[in-house]
Amino acid sequence: MTTPPQPLTAKDVAKVALLARLAVSESDLERMTGELSKIVGFVSMLGELDTSDVAPLAHPLDTQNVFRDDVPAASLSTAEALQSAPRHDGECFLVPAVLGDSGAA
Repeated sequence: MTTPPQPLTAKDVAKVALLARLAVSESDLERMTGELSKIVGFVSMLGELDTSDVAPLAHPLDTQNVFRDDVPAASLSTAEALQSAPRHDGECFLVPAVLGDSGAA
């Protein structure tokens, strides 16, 4: 039997929202805390199932190779690839820095 999960707090949900870059109002935060707590509770119930006689699965369905053959084809030109980019310098996509000014980890 597994230990029940600790109840989620509004602080936990706010942290996840921040990591997901979601703006959440106080009223939504309260509602989402309750809803996510229920979901975590339902998932924790799965730990109570006896699966000792169930073979591990990589996929729930029998599947065959569903990928197409890898056939070389013409690529987009740089101009075509950058055509819909919100920001570019003519050669590369321009994106906000996520590692700071130096780019060093």
